[in-house]
Amino acid sequence: MAEGDPPTDQTVLAREAAELLRDRFADYNARFRAITRRARLRFERRDWAGARDDAAERIALYDRCVGETSEAIASLLGRKAADKTLWAAIKACYADLIAPLLDQELNKTFFNTLSRRFFRTVGVDPAVEFVALDIEPTDRITHPVSRRSYAVHGDLDREFERVLADFAFGVPYAHPATCAARMATALEVQLGDFGPVIALEMLETVFYRERRAYLVGRIFGERRFAPLVVALVNEDDGIRADAVISDAEQVAQVFGFTRAYFQADLTTVGDAVVFLRTLLPRKPIDEIYTVLGRAKQGKTERYRHFFRHLAEHPDEQFVQADGERGMVMAVFTLPSHPLVFKIIRDHFAAPKTMQRADVMAKYALVFRHDRVGRLVDAQEFRHLRFPRRQFAPGMLDELLATCRSSVVLDGEDLVIAHCYVERRLRPLNLVVREADRDSARRAVIDYGQAIKDLARSNIFPGDLLLKNFGMTRHGRAIFYDYDELALVTECRFRRLPKARDDDEETHAGAWYHVGEHDVFPEQFPRFLGLDEELRRALIDTHGEIFDPAWWIDVQARIGRGDYADLPPYPQRMRLAP
Repeated sequence: MAEGDPPTDQTVLAREAAELLRDRFADYNARFRAITRRARLRFERRDWAGARDDAAERIALYDRCVGETSEAIASLLGRKAADKTLWAAIKACYADLIAPLLDQELNKTFFNTLSRRFFRTVGVDPAVEFVALDIEPTDRITHPVSRRSYAVHGDLDREFERVLADFAFGVPYAHPATCAARMATALEVQLGDFGPVIALEMLETVFYRERRAYLVGRIFGERRFAPLVVALVNEDDGIRADAVISDAEQVAQVFGFTRAYFQADLTTVGDAVVFLRTLLPRKPIDEIYTVLGRAKQGKTERYRHFFRHLAEHPDEQFVQADGERGMVMAVFTLPSHPLVFKIIRDHFAAPKTMQRADVMAKYALVFRHDRVGRLVDAQEFRHLRFPRRQFAPGMLDELLATCRSSVVLDGEDLVIAHCYVERRLRPLNLVVREADRDSARRAVIDYGQAIKDLARSNIFPGDLLLKNFGMTRHGRAIFYDYDELALVTECRFRRLPKARDDDEETHAGAWYHVGEHDVFPEQFPRFLGLDEELRRALIDTHGEIFDPAWWIDVQARIGRGDYADLPPYPQRMRLAP
């Protein structure tokens, strides 16, 4: 259409549709922020159950809003809803409408979600999707995130008192001067040879998760800076600082991929991501978006980064991930990239009895659940297209033979209809086998602690074999195989019955009735594959996990709403109360 020509009916319709999509994303964003803003009141009231409910509600919100928008756009477009020419025009109008926005990448992802739903796109369709494989979306952001600055003139205690005064809550701080002094002392010990501190810089937004509020910022010396995270807790006598963290590796664990998403009411997100990348230079941008609760944008960034990497390594092939071959999942990886792809097999070998839908329900449960630093964040992807030639022959043969429900060849491509994508971890059974004795012992003991942490958050791994756990570079045992996972409160923990006679004693298999939800913790040690030294170290440190009474007590605590407090930093970093 030439400039000055009257708009056609299709142009008008495209504009109306683009405006509807823009407004619907704005509505989603407003609802997202409304849930997020509840976090402050939850913290002040110590309403931890309400905080867990909010986290689950916010996770479900995106799909709910996409469903509502899909119905609205289908009603508006009518029989033209599947017209690609029209959608291309909608995309162009939408791009113009969102161009002034700082967070236009979030808007684009929302558009892509809708267009892929209408066209069931396999791979990428640039005609009706926004594609940005070649640029970093945050590189163009120069708008600084809102922050507060504090000049330090030798008295760090006084500046921390100012920080606490600026971040006031509806509940007072308990002894703020003493709290500030402990913060200053702890920071000076952590900084070591950092040199004199000349300034502090804190984001105006408070980050909330589980039972803590976090003040996030940076600390500046004469020649360098370091991250600064202050963890606050609300106890009977008021709010106090529980930890001050300036080590980048420890801050990375606070923002880790095994934790629940933060509740942080950011006016705009991209500028906050830019700031956080200065604190976490090794953390992928997709994980920063995700930990801020923008899981869909995190998936978009993970997709973009991976497929750019794949294009840059055209001769590298996908191979089976390290570890034992799974009975439920086929797992492959690109050795040069830190992700694994997990596809549900068509049939499960005995003794597995679940169905495909059961496995998907377990992964959905984990997505909504508090992961307490012990569960991998698994992202669900659909309709991915890979070059067939980049699969090792054995890996390709296995996928085609055992995963036909999810995998199909399309010319020179392999299309995966459904999979889960996770960060790659070294399987714990391999870590124990390969490590020196001291490292293996530490790994096994942390495995026992992982089982306790999961149990206290109402997660029973089901299959406790070491091969179903992985080890992070920080030395933490993480559970990642979810097909046998269950809620602790759904299990029936029993002692092993004693045989009454020789027939029962020598009976092949269990001579007693075993119900669907029955669990016998006394049996756990015999299946772990540990040598006697490591087995004894585990029992000496965490022997209660093999006693049904311990599990029954955990169930009772959860039933009373008494969930464990599991901070994302070690005990040694906690300040004295």
